[in-house]
Amino acid sequence: MNPLRLIIISGTSGAGKSTALKTYEDLGFFCVDNLPFFLLPKFLELVSQSKVDKIALVMDVRERPFGKVNPQVFKKIEKKGYKIEILFFDAQDEVIIRRFKETRRKHPLSETGEGILQSIAKERQYLKEIRDLATQIIDTSTFSVHDLKRWIENRYQKSVTRRLNVTILSFGFKYGLPYEADLVFDVRFLPNPHFVPHLKNFTGKHAEVKRYVAQDGKMEIFLEKIGNLLQFLLPLYKAEGKNYLNIAIGCTGGKHRSVVVAEALAELLKGSFPNLVEYDISVNHRDILK
Repeated sequence: MNPLRLIIISGTSGAGKSTALKTYEDLGFFCVDNLPFFLLPKFLELVSQSKVDKIALVMDVRERPFGKVNPQVFKKIEKKGYKIEILFFDAQDEVIIRRFKETRRKHPLSETGEGILQSIAKERQYLKEIRDLATQIIDTSTFSVHDLKRWIENRYQKSVTRRLNVTILSFGFKYGLPYEADLVFDVRFLPNPHFVPHLKNFTGKHAEVKRYVAQDGKMEIFLEKIGNLLQFLLPLYKAEGKNYLNIAIGCTGGKHRSVVVAEALAELLKGSFPNLVEYDISVNHRDILK
């Protein structure tokens, strides 16, 4: 059995700890923010009884006792079979000040009559001991949010695989655009079974409706072109750090044409991206019963 992997995230406020924790969560780590240091041994004892094998914890100046850490605690934890990494995120003062101004957040050590620069200096002094124990110090001064996510993903790509969750959603324009859609395609140019009496009450899952929608060959051409586009886009979205992609296929009522195309597109993409560890492709029909 592989040893439980424990990543402790610490550092100055505004240096990217929150972004880092969210990225680890997306990578499948069990994540806890602001865990009191004295609870760490008990927390690990409880986690060891579960199936969790990767943990990321943020411990910083918000939990005041954490500044006075005892290195022996980490050594005792390692002797029990845990693999510990301590990552200390930092940035230049002017960068931290700019980030606080952009987010309009209050520094956790700010006090009445004390400026943010004084608060940053106090925080650095407070965290000196954990900084000295850090496995790695990461300066995020030149990082954007996306840069930091990519840095973490590249570092742990051998042990975890991030999946792009692709949902293909059929809908009816008469009921409004799906608010969650990233890409929207209109298939109202296809033959409409609504005006065929014996097909009107069926849905796009019915074999006869599928044949009717595909009868003139336009759907096949459409799927080929959209398939080529998505085969190009999906790896780029995944590389950029996107975790969810919602592709909306719309017709008038969301019962016939959009359902047929959504089902066919899903099958096409599953054939194009057979590695389900990296791509999870699903279908949802929003308006099929309306």
